[in-house]
Amino acid sequence: MKYALTFAALAEAATGLALLIVPSLVGQLLLGEELAGAALPVARVAGIALVALGIACWPGLPLAGMLTYSVAVTVFLAYLGIAGRSDGVLLWPAVVLHAILSVLLGLAWARANR
Repeated sequence: MKYALTFAALAEAATGLALLIVPSLVGQLLLGEELAGAALPVARVAGIALVALGIACWPGLPLAGMLTYSVAVTVFLAYLGIAGRSDGVLLWPAVVLHAILSVLLGLAWARANR
């Protein structure tokens, strides 16, 4: 079981990195079409989630996975807003919510590692 979980964690993290770096290529290889427009940031958020899932599934690191996801999504969504690449009505509330969640998870992680 441990080896299967480790393999799955590595595979998901690798897929997540691919979605972060070359989302259109992943779309082409998996779906037969390149990703464009709003699908690119959505694919990158999915990539962040898969990297975090890989970390969370690594034996003993579920809190680290959630913290990784929350911090990375906060930074990425804030970047989209600051760079003017997104202006959805829920963008900034999502950034604030993830920032608060990141702080709470960071505090929990610090307490757990004392």
